[in-house]
This record gives sequence, C-alpha cells and structure tokens, in this order.
Amino acid sequence: MKELTESLNTKHRKNEFSCGKDMLDNYLQRQANQDIKRKLSVCFVLNDNETDLLKGYYTLANNSIAQELIPAEFQKKLPNSYKSIPTTLLGRLAIDKRFQRQGVGKLLLVDALRRSYDISKSIGSFAVVVDPIDEDAEKFYYKFGFIKLPDSGKMFLPMNTIRTLFE
Repeated sequence: MKELTESLNTKHRKNEFSCGKDMLDNYLQRQANQDIKRKLSVCFVLNDNETDLLKGYYTLANNSIAQELIPAEFQKKLPNSYKSIPTTLLGRLAIDKRFQRQGVGKLLLVDALRRSYDISKSIGSFAVVVDPIDEDAEKFYYKFGFIKLPDSGKMFLPMNTIRTLFE
C-alpha cells in the first residue's frame, strides 16, 4: 500500500505553509528539521500533488505518562510496577488554510494512528497521547474517541482501541 504521508525533507515547500496558528507554522518552518536531526521527533507531511504545496503535517515521538494520570478503568489493567506508562506522542497536527475543512485532518490523524499502531508492534506503547493546542483541537480529538486525562490538558486513545481500526 502506498503511504499517504512522507517524512519531511528539503524538497518540501514548508515556508509557504500557513495553518493560522503561529506556533504550528513556526515549528514546521524553523524547528522541525532540527528535531528530526536530533531524533526528538519525526515529522510526516501530506503533499498536494497538483500544486506541490503541503496540505498538512504531524509529528510523532516516544513519550510516557504517569500511571496515576490514566483513568481508573484503564489503570486497573496495568501492573502497579509501572509508574510511567509508555505511549506515542502525536505532538503536532496542522492543516494549511488552503486545505482546511476538506477532511485532511481526519486523513492525517488516521495516518498517524496507523503508524503509531504499527510501531507499537515493535516497541511498547499503551496509547497515543495528544496535548490539544486549543478548544477546537480538543473537540477534533474528542470526535475521534480520545479521552481526556484527569488533571491534565492531555488526551489519549488506547492502543487496543486503535487496533480495532486496523485489524
């Protein structure tokens, strides 16, 4: 199966990307390549084949969350010896203004979840975690089943739930 996204590289026109959120635009334009070189995260982009513009991007990184942040219904299934639970961080997800409201966010999220699930087969990851930038982002993730972590702005989607999407 052909990949939907590809790793950010020098041929991508990242300086033309604008999603309307300075923090997300600046990250792609100024910091993403450094994070990739330092092995802090990986940035995947969706390129528009007709215009050669970036439709959107997302980042993935290893992460962990304290077990006490996980809701009780999930915590009871985890061994007490784990104080920190391995997860995958979906750190950023942004859509260029020219491609918003066209389903690109959903495509990128599904692609990120598929990659995260595939990785979890080789390296332990209990869930995908996001830290929504604002209320709109929180609503977006909530629509796809993400669960708010108590005492945190973060949300998560258990890998067992993600597995049902792809198996």
